[in-house]
Amino acid sequence: MRLSSPRIDPVDLDRIDAEQADALAPVMQRGQVLNIFRTLARGPEALKAFLGWGSYTLSRKNSLDARLREIVILRTGFLCGSGYEFTQHTRIGLNAGLTAEEIEAIKQGPDAPGWSGLDRAALTACDELVREHFITDATWAALSDLGDRGRMDLVFTVGQYTQVSMMLNTFGVQLDEGQVLDPALDRRTG
Repeated sequence: MRLSSPRIDPVDLDRIDAEQADALAPVMQRGQVLNIFRTLARGPEALKAFLGWGSYTLSRKNSLDARLREIVILRTGFLCGSGYEFTQHTRIGLNAGLTAEEIEAIKQGPDAPGWSGLDRAALTACDELVREHFITDATWAALSDLGDRGRMDLVFTVGQYTQVSMMLNTFGVQLDEGQVLDPALDRRTG
């Protein structure tokens, strides 16, 4: 987390206009409206587009199984210094079958002990994509069990969560009530 307070305040749900209400409708149906969505509602048309692509990334349409998808999201969020993203997806990752120990190991990356070959390759791909915006031939080959569609979905997922991390960090989206920031991601400056 980079900022101690938002640069763009989340909307007050009791004071949203019709366009914001329309954009937030899919999120509001699920219950609690998280700060990320309340912030993005400041740009309702962008929020609608964001929800469409994000829904693909988090759905069963994404060919990555939920556990591997969450490894990719958590590593991307960690590399981007997004405390908000890492916090949200820690819970989601645990629900997808990751252990607390694996989530700690995600912060260490592909060289942490205990990863399967595919997990290690996915973590390496995240590192390469975030740092170089490219997957090397060796890593691409190590991801061959995913097939072309799975490798594409891995790139799509890293790209989506790099963008999400940039928005969260830059807009100063704060953790939702009751959440605790991982100290490794406390980079607040203001």
